[in-house]
Amino acid sequence: MQELENWAEEKRSAYLYATLSEVESDTPRGALFAELRREAEQQAAIWADQVRSGGGRVPARHLPDMRARVVAWLVRRWGARALRAVLSAMKVRGMSLYTKRDAGHPMPQSLDDLGRRHRGVDSGGNLRAAVFGINDGLISNTSLLMGVAGAVSDSGIIVLTGVAGLIAGAFSMAAGEYVSVRSQREVYEYQIGLERKELDQYPDEEAEELALIYAARGVPRDEARNLARRLIADPTRALDTLAREELGLNPDALGSPRGAALFSFFSFALGGLIPLIPFLIAGGTVALIGAAVVAALALFGVGAALSLFTGRNAWLSGLRMLVIGAIAGAVTYVIGTAFGAGLR
Repeated sequence: MQELENWAEEKRSAYLYATLSEVESDTPRGALFAELRREAEQQAAIWADQVRSGGGRVPARHLPDMRARVVAWLVRRWGARALRAVLSAMKVRGMSLYTKRDAGHPMPQSLDDLGRRHRGVDSGGNLRAAVFGINDGLISNTSLLMGVAGAVSDSGIIVLTGVAGLIAGAFSMAAGEYVSVRSQREVYEYQIGLERKELDQYPDEEAEELALIYAARGVPRDEARNLARRLIADPTRALDTLAREELGLNPDALGSPRGAALFSFFSFALGGLIPLIPFLIAGGTVALIGAAVVAALALFGVGAALSLFTGRNAWLSGLRMLVIGAIAGAVTYVIGTAFGAGLR
């Protein structure tokens, strides 16, 4: 029975809120989680009444399942911030409180503020993924080619190995990214679906939960309630905001599994192709030196590009990436040489 499952879910949330309230007892968040626990208990009571009215039976006492107990233990040990993604997946509200906010993300004071604040979120994510994909392909295939070049001198074998490594690595990256994004999207879609049902069934309770979160961030309680009620009156905007503020999710950035897979495949392949080009043009020592040079330049460029996301000095970031790649290539070359000598 769906109503009984909903009752159990709300009781589990109440159990976790009690744990969070205990852990955060010395902070304003402790009071928020205590109130959210009461809200969850009230919503559980609503579901219990529906179960009974349908002729069902509600257990006299709710016993948290093993997953909830493990998460509660982890929260007591490591804190809520470290477990916020897991807690969000278990329908625990208020996790957006643990998202770092700066002066560019002030608390909303109106519905228009909410709309402005969420525009352009997560822009540049594809560019970041491309840079990391190229970096993975560059380092892994350069190391592979150096190791094989140290073991054998046949350019044909080196090229074949490099092509195989490029294709295998690109497909592996694409498959891993597809599974990762697909799984994450399914979790997000499930949570947003639950939020949609709850918004339809008890909008007043959802408005109160949202008001509690705003109040915990410093908005006066009356203003927080008025803002939350105006938000709930617009179902589309209400669902979007509840997902962001209660679950810490961005509905506009759930990600495309196919897009992520294709992006990873081609970015990794591009990175893996760079050190292979000299071996396609020449052979022997010339190709080996050429591969080392183009790989070094590309590594430095990738490191400098990463500084766009880290905010660090571009030269230092480029040099760090160059050193990492050089160490990986040198180690594999030495190992390849040792194995090659042993096989001769």
